[in-house]
Amino acid sequence: MKKVVYFIPAIIMMGIVFYSSSQEYQEQDIRPLLKQYVDLSFLTPLFENIRISYHNNIVSVETHGIEGFIEFFLRKGAHVTVFLLICLFLYYGITKSFAQLSDFSKLCFAFFVTVLYALFDEWHQSLTPNRTPYIGDVWLDSLGASLAILFIWIVLHFRTKKTQ
Repeated sequence: MKKVVYFIPAIIMMGIVFYSSSQEYQEQDIRPLLKQYVDLSFLTPLFENIRISYHNNIVSVETHGIEGFIEFFLRKGAHVTVFLLICLFLYYGITKSFAQLSDFSKLCFAFFVTVLYALFDEWHQSLTPNRTPYIGDVWLDSLGASLAILFIWIVLHFRTKKTQ
């Protein structure tokens, strides 16, 4: 039972994601805050020619305004960051709880569970009014998990070299 303690950071992050996916989009919309408190108009000339196709929509300053354009990147960056942290925390819990496993097995297991949770999150989001699941978000979540695995692999690689 003590080993469960090592998974608490991952469980907390997963809980935050679960709670976030339970909220309607309007409850998470930060555009009004950006408009009220931050003048982003100086960014418009930098980004006005950028158009991104995402979930069958064009995301641009023209279609979303500068606040919506910035919010899009904040939200998608949050996907990558949060799932990177989940994967790191899962790896930590696995390492502390199952030390006998090979590093490769620990990395694979942490990645697999993270991506599985990303899939679950999109399914859960489909149950929330005004939210739509999108496989593109799972890819972003998987990118975050991949970056975590790369970071861990680099650390392990240099630790191994240091001890040789």
